[in-house]
Amino acid sequence: MPVIDLLDELSPVGRNPRTGGYDRLAWTGVDAECRLWFEQCAEALGLDIEIDRNGNMWAWWGASFPGSALVVGSHLDSVPSGGAFDGPLGVASAFAAIGVLQRDGFTPRRPLAVVAFADEEGARFGVACAGSRLMTGALHPDRARSLMDNDGISLAEAMTGAGRDAAALGRDQERLDRIGEFIELHVEQGHLPSSHGTEGLSVPIGVADRIWPHGRWRADFIGQQNHAGTTPMGSRRDAMVRLASVVLAVRSAAIAQGALATVGKILVEPGAVNAVAGSATAWIDARASDEAVVRRVLEAVRRETGTELTEESWTPETAFDASLASKLAAELGNVPILPSGAGHDAGVLSLAGIPTAMILVRNPTGISHAPEERADEADADAGVSALADVIRSRTTLAA
Repeated sequence: MPVIDLLDELSPVGRNPRTGGYDRLAWTGVDAECRLWFEQCAEALGLDIEIDRNGNMWAWWGASFPGSALVVGSHLDSVPSGGAFDGPLGVASAFAAIGVLQRDGFTPRRPLAVVAFADEEGARFGVACAGSRLMTGALHPDRARSLMDNDGISLAEAMTGAGRDAAALGRDQERLDRIGEFIELHVEQGHLPSSHGTEGLSVPIGVADRIWPHGRWRADFIGQQNHAGTTPMGSRRDAMVRLASVVLAVRSAAIAQGALATVGKILVEPGAVNAVAGSATAWIDARASDEAVVRRVLEAVRRETGTELTEESWTPETAFDASLASKLAAELGNVPILPSGAGHDAGVLSLAGIPTAMILVRNPTGISHAPEERADEADADAGVSALADVIRSRTTLAA
């Protein structure tokens, strides 16, 4: 089935009628519907379905074949009101590519798996790539189980409610030993400079060779909750005023340092229009091509505002396997090579020592994590063809 048709089957799931985007948060009813779609796609191709101890979904072609596995895929969850292509394009393209190969009568000589990693965006519990981080041991299971969403529901409670055993979370060494290579197809996110000297992809597909260093920090502010209509301005202790100063400082520091930084999430208590805020929390996302630049941004914010920033996650620069990335670029017609400013499960597996690379499909809008995110049908088809060619070439001989 063409990849766009596969995505059309998934398109009603989690669609936000107000924004046109998608709300596919981990371990919700919508997430369960996405998982059902994955199972149906796998069954249609005769693939063997497996859910690992960390909730990641696998569809195997030739699981008993000799050699290490070539793994392809991505994720199915989204940020609130996210786009239709970030994650699902990689999973749907993997299934579409296998369909092409099966129609051609091709059979791999080593195991091949399609994976949908759990909770890649971290939109509900605050830690990105939770499923792959748990699998590789980068996220401790005790910390994962205790993560809370905005409603006070823990990840352990959410998984249990979805029928999974949260007590089983943890590093999956046997599975890691089976993976020989991981290739993730993904929609292009933003228009970073490519090896061809252009901003973003000027052709349907490209290859990512690395992920910029990036992290998340939390800033907490304590004030005094009070009545907005009776408290004089001069005697207020408004937590939102300090938060606002940090938002502005983050932006100015990022511009000054040539970085990317955002305050995209805040929580305010009590959150009433007619009440002075008693407490507030802001989360900072900061990224750059160099770790030192990111650190300078955070130090400038601390210095300017006097605010303590708590690091909640950090990922150093992640270089994908240089040989694999260059081979892919050459095999696909010397396509452009780009860095990624976004984090991916591919980066987590790369840091765990698994040879990894990414195929990017052109996004003409340059917009991601929003309803305007897009990949044209012809470009998506080119991505499927590229992935099918890569699967064919890398599974012809047992590894």
